[in-house]
Amino acid sequence: MWRFLYNLTVYLLQPLILLFMLIRSFKSPNYRKRINERYGFYRNLAAPKPNGLIIHAASVGEVIAATPLVNRIKKIYPDLPITMTTVTPTGSDRVKAAFGDSVTHVYLPYDLPDALNRFLNFVHPKACIVIETEIWPNLIRQLHKRNIPFIIANARLSEHSARRYGWVKNKLYRMFNEISLIAPQDDISGTRYLELGYKGKLILTGNIKYDLVITDELSRNIETLHQQWIGERPVWIAASTHVGEEEIILKAHRTLLEKYPNLLLILVPRHPERFNSVADLITKAEFSYCRRSENIAPSAETQVVLGDTMGELMLMYGISDIAFVGGSLVQHGGHNPLEPLAFKVPVISGKYTFNFPEVFRKLLDVDGVLEIEENSVALSNAVEKLLDSKTLREHYGNAGYEVLIENRGALQRLLNLLHPYLEK
Repeated sequence: MWRFLYNLTVYLLQPLILLFMLIRSFKSPNYRKRINERYGFYRNLAAPKPNGLIIHAASVGEVIAATPLVNRIKKIYPDLPITMTTVTPTGSDRVKAAFGDSVTHVYLPYDLPDALNRFLNFVHPKACIVIETEIWPNLIRQLHKRNIPFIIANARLSEHSARRYGWVKNKLYRMFNEISLIAPQDDISGTRYLELGYKGKLILTGNIKYDLVITDELSRNIETLHQQWIGERPVWIAASTHVGEEEIILKAHRTLLEKYPNLLLILVPRHPERFNSVADLITKAEFSYCRRSENIAPSAETQVVLGDTMGELMLMYGISDIAFVGGSLVQHGGHNPLEPLAFKVPVISGKYTFNFPEVFRKLLDVDGVLEIEENSVALSNAVEKLLDSKTLREHYGNAGYEVLIENRGALQRLLNLLHPYLEK
């Protein structure tokens, strides 16, 4: 009965979903494109070779996490067709930037039985891997009916999600046990799946986000950009920021400029549809700024660079001295602090980090992150503290980097678990 009610609700919600997509498309026009894919129709699109692999990464963060996994699978299984699915246009753009035509990309259809049947008939996969948190009852059911394994890799289940599923866990028991494999990124998430009644194969692998690799090409690009942009200027970056954070960051930067007049801020909003609104905030605050998309080196008078391109966050981290990781001054839950730490760049974060509880716990235990209150004074004080002391910058950067190094290996453990499904 619950599945009938669920399906009825999803079908009835479609007009509202389409209206929502239309509204979002005013800021991000890509939301009104390729709507047919969201219902499992693929006109004028060549089907991938059958017996391949679906890897679902909802948006940009999951695509970034999945990238090393996809690259390793491509290397080990060069003839295995891979179809990557996302939910957001920004995720789609990231897939295309990372892999070009070497993988097929389509949007994952809405969780409607008929749409998913068309999708699976189009792809004909032998396994489906979902990155982190996406659980869709009809997707799981349709795969199970076709005897296609459904795997959650780098699985993360937040306290909020676990509580929500817990309200109806008796209804979802069968669905959860149609999942072939869960590979949690931490003990906390693993325990939450077990408490929801999962009885299948659950093996802790750790977080594949620790398996960051700085390529030679990226290192060369960082060196070139540093010479073109920075010289001897001090630089701090505020990355993956959300609504309500940019005002705090710009106010802190204004304070810092009084002591460090040549300090450069690189401000990178999380979502592309907010690039223009953040540019308006910078203009309103009367900073001299340029946009990365203009491909013009900042002048000596430039105070802020707006990072308004996709796929360049690691490059921006690589030329910075200090990193603030966004989503943590507001109740979004924070973003990945390991990316700047791969360069030994010291990290500042607000206290809202519930998206990465295990990572931040380990970092806080060793002084690998500087945690602050949610205001501009605390932020400017933290940046000033690190700018004033190279020793302190090295302390936080090295401590965080050691956490990154010590916890590597999750990617290989995950690949070992996936091997039987990919060979089948």
